[in-house]
Amino acid sequence: MSATSNIVTSTQWSFLTNHFRILLCLARDPSLRIRDLSDQIGITQRAVQRILAELIDDQILKVRKNGRRNNYTINRKKRLNHDLEGPHKIGDLLELLS
Repeated sequence: MSATSNIVTSTQWSFLTNHFRILLCLARDPSLRIRDLSDQIGITQRAVQRILAELIDDQILKVRKNGRRNNYTINRKKRLNHDLEGPHKIGDLLELLS
């Protein structure tokens, strides 16, 4: 991976899911297009659309139209989904990794 690249091209496993990678990208730039998210994360645009829909359905993301673009707001107070993650919130992890 080059110093200027945002994309990890390795096929090794990672601690972070694609769901959280999308949240990280949107935390940095809430107006990213699906194409931009796809390119940065290295998944298909269809997969990005599916993940965005899941995050919106779970009330983790809100989407607002801004002309022809979408602007996303992350619900940073939403608790992480798994019992082992305890009382931690999405915002805690975003703050740590941003």
